[in-house]
Amino acid sequence: MKLQFNQNLPHQKADWDWLSDIKESSELECKLASGRDGQGAIPRDFWETYSAFANTHGGTVLLGVKEKPIDHFTVEGVVNAEKVVRDLFNNLNNPKQVSHNILTEQSIALVEVGDKQVVKIEIPAANRHQKPIFLNGNPFGNTYRRLHDGDRKSSDEDVRRMLAEQVEDERDSKILDGFGWDDIEPECFRVYRQMLRDAKPGHVWLELDDFELLKKLRGWRCDRKSGQEGLTLAGLLMFGRWEAIQEAVPHYFVDYQERPEPKTELRWIDRLVPDGSWSGNLFDFYRIVYRKLTDPVSLKVPFQLKDGQRKDDTPVHEAIREALINTIVHADYSGHVSVLIVKRPDLLGFRNPGNMRIPREQAFQGGESDCRNRIMHQMFLMIGLGERAGSGIPKIVSGWDSQHWRRPALYEKDDPEQTLLELRMLALLPEEIMARLDEMFGEKLSNLSRTERLILATAAIEQVVSHSRVMDITSMHSHDITLAFSGLVKQGFLTQSGHGRGSVYTLKGQNLPTPDEIFGKPIQVQKVSVQSLSSEKFSEDNRRYFEDSENFSEHMTTIKRDEFGRLLTNQLGAPVIDNLAHLDPSFKHRLEVIAALPRTKKRIKPEVMNKIIIQVCSGHYVTRSCLAELVARDPDALRQQYIKQLLDKQLLLQAFPQSPTDRRQAYISMNDIQTKQ
Repeated sequence: MKLQFNQNLPHQKADWDWLSDIKESSELECKLASGRDGQGAIPRDFWETYSAFANTHGGTVLLGVKEKPIDHFTVEGVVNAEKVVRDLFNNLNNPKQVSHNILTEQSIALVEVGDKQVVKIEIPAANRHQKPIFLNGNPFGNTYRRLHDGDRKSSDEDVRRMLAEQVEDERDSKILDGFGWDDIEPECFRVYRQMLRDAKPGHVWLELDDFELLKKLRGWRCDRKSGQEGLTLAGLLMFGRWEAIQEAVPHYFVDYQERPEPKTELRWIDRLVPDGSWSGNLFDFYRIVYRKLTDPVSLKVPFQLKDGQRKDDTPVHEAIREALINTIVHADYSGHVSVLIVKRPDLLGFRNPGNMRIPREQAFQGGESDCRNRIMHQMFLMIGLGERAGSGIPKIVSGWDSQHWRRPALYEKDDPEQTLLELRMLALLPEEIMARLDEMFGEKLSNLSRTERLILATAAIEQVVSHSRVMDITSMHSHDITLAFSGLVKQGFLTQSGHGRGSVYTLKGQNLPTPDEIFGKPIQVQKVSVQSLSSEKFSEDNRRYFEDSENFSEHMTTIKRDEFGRLLTNQLGAPVIDNLAHLDPSFKHRLEVIAALPRTKKRIKPEVMNKIIIQVCSGHYVTRSCLAELVARDPDALRQQYIKQLLDKQLLLQAFPQSPTDRRQAYISMNDIQTKQ
């Protein structure tokens, strides 16, 4: 669609403090855009960023903002912003410049900062039918993707994959030249026929021989235009022999790992990979792995009764089945990442190569699907497995809700492309927390709805709770959550701080420690051993959430430090690293070893930095300034680029959640909190 420049572009205003929140990232890029004459021009490297954002997850470009030095920004403004925007529209519609224009007039705004204007450009993610967005009329060598905080040129292989995604609705319908019936595992196909008979006893296809049945399933097909006939990718991957699969799909690999502890480590106690002892195909992988995932010894889910009979197939079993099938049928088997299923005591993890074809929000909402391997999906549906298009993720969420477990997490990674689904088996309503709430509120608690009890439990576990936090962990409608918060405040269960979207809530009578209380001026410094502290000061199950406010002032008469030099306080459930100079040299050295990589390299992968931050914050709170010093980063940039995302994913917990931006804020690994529950 060709856009005409509109003089009535939307205007926004921002104050100078707006700069403190700017940090170039995977979704934000700042460019000076002054031009040779100083009047303003589209920078040459803008188009690389346009391509990169469009081919990844979208992002924002600010023209008229200068970075100098690293991570410090100044507003220089664009003198002739209208001309810059006019030139932008002209070039967007020039196929020699860029392959597709995916912007609308609503994508552009002029931001006024003082007496200067910044051009704000919101670039959406292109859909798969538009990708790749490329420059100079040729996708090869001119296609970019956004990785971390930079624009990276896509390899020819990545470009071919995007082109295939663009034109192939069914990636598994490809006819494989030179492959035939001899490449099918006969025992595997026999089991499939039996499952079809069990699911649809009178189905007419059961009267066909195996080869004709495979054709009906579209595991074998004939192209009407070319006349080519043969085994499809779906037929081979579902029912084929391992040797044939390796020849046809060199990067194909499926992997199941059972890990003994709730930790991110590679140690496993049971593993299934194609090793010659079984067929290696997807149908057998599904059957073997599903039995392992639903082993009744480890998956302790109460059975249900239907018409007086025990029903072993619970909503949790249905959710696991759907998650496993989703992983298989949405995978891009031309990618370099394996299909990986992980079973841990605290979660089930599912990974498939390739990003999602529809937005994550739409997947949770349901009703829309764009399955990458539709033939395989239909093969599962024929034997009563899997859900109809668009209902898979809602079915998984519903199954997890039935046990009051934390909401499933679905996210993507881009280097290399992969989609991950985490099903955490952590109770939203832990028995110990509910027992304490019962002591606090008595019979009033039993009159509350499940959503209201969930809100109170979250406030008890995490110190504060907000509307957005409840949206993250449940599938409740936003309006219903708002009403629940309002009712809990009126009934005296919660205290509200702030207004509107910025509101946070705490349990009534729960006085949260403040930075001033924890880091106030000491009267006396005393060094003590951790072992000498009363267990009452560091009780299990987060007793700090329920301590009387009268006890808080007791700590302020003396600042105590453990043998490692960490600050001790009975207002928090763990010691605090508040000053690296106070740390024991050997203990400090241990932390510096953990943070060695960011201390020596300016740019590292975000997932690596995140893992380091969590390790540094394990077993104690670490103030933002100390954490920044350990990883050699600017404190504000560290908060914007890494800490905020870790808090959003509930991987870190704040010491002072009611003061999220306080420079004395401290963080602890969420695993340390969950371990105590």
